[in-house]
Amino acid sequence: MRKIVYGVHQSLDGFIEGPNGEFDWPEMGPELSAFSLEQCGRAGAFLYGRRVWEMMAGYWPQAESISDHPHDLAFVPIWRRTPKVVLSRTLTAAEHGARVVGGDDLATEVTALKEQPGGDLLLNGGADAAAALTDLGLIDEYQIFVHPVVLGGGKPVFAATERMGLRLAESRTFDGRAVLLRYHRAG
Repeated sequence: MRKIVYGVHQSLDGFIEGPNGEFDWPEMGPELSAFSLEQCGRAGAFLYGRRVWEMMAGYWPQAESISDHPHDLAFVPIWRRTPKVVLSRTLTAAEHGARVVGGDDLATEVTALKEQPGGDLLLNGGADAAAALTDLGLIDEYQIFVHPVVLGGGKPVFAATERMGLRLAESRTFDGRAVLLRYHRAG
């Protein structure tokens, strides 16, 4: 069975976006970029919550005309070829070949995705989607990239959820700045 891996960038004080929704603070240095590109290149599908999906769908289809950052340019073909799944209670369809799941039985639909052959399912950002999948016991691994910035408020990395135990699987520093804390569900 494939795993769901929740990957999220957070500030040192535990926020995934600043008080005004800003997400201009994570830095993709060469080491972090290489790690991300390699992991995304092996993914069986990308999972997104509705809000993150709208951001991704608004940027990546025309990223070459917006950015000349090496990471962005290397990620574009990966994003285009990788299947995309949007977790949403409100959307019924999504562009760019994405599939929408999450109607009345999110657990059944996501479990069916996990049972399909292929690479892991990467849930990128999206605290609300992550909380929903966490509450259902469907996230297998948490990859939290801590960046050296204090935002002083904003959206927390974990939306309200029940207490859960995790087991540290790895910690790693990238570019002398960001730290990956990789956890598996305990038990």
